[in-house]
Amino acid sequence: MMTNFKRAALSLVLALAPVAMLAQAPPELKAKLDAEMKHLAVIGSDPQVVAAVKAYNAAPVSADAAAMTNDKWRGLTLFDPFVRTVAKAPLSAFLKGKTDDVIAKIFVSGADGGKVGFDAKTEHWTHKGLPKHEVPMTGKTWIGPVKVDDSTGLVMIQVGIPVLDNGKPIGSIVFGMRADKLR
Repeated sequence: MMTNFKRAALSLVLALAPVAMLAQAPPELKAKLDAEMKHLAVIGSDPQVVAAVKAYNAAPVSADAAAMTNDKWRGLTLFDPFVRTVAKAPLSAFLKGKTDDVIAKIFVSGADGGKVGFDAKTEHWTHKGLPKHEVPMTGKTWIGPVKVDDSTGLVMIQVGIPVLDNGKPIGSIVFGMRADKLR
């Protein structure tokens, strides 16, 4: 049974889909999203974010991380030791303090697409090969379509920006922005 919220969310997604597929913010969200972009850039360039990504990229990949797939990741609970290692990392604690009524989720990936930190467990372990990671790795911003987010149930637009070290992309940071708060 579809709730009124889900019905309204689906209507919003369908109404915005043609514009959103162009990888730019729909006109009705653009002004507020543009204003938020400055805030997102500050978070993405914070020394703690940059240092954590640099450390992740420099460390050898653990056996658990090397064996991790998105399917395995989805099957893990929050209590799994591997998930808890990322969830309890200092970067994850930092990111949890950056969510608000507009920013509903944040996650940071290293150069290989693996998770360095998140405010809450993500759907995917790696976003390697996906535009939300690959576009920021070219030094550009990626803006996804407006859609219902599977992990939160909220209508969101994701924005991926590069994590830069001396102007060079070393990772990506993706923000899930609540569409209803950008109006």
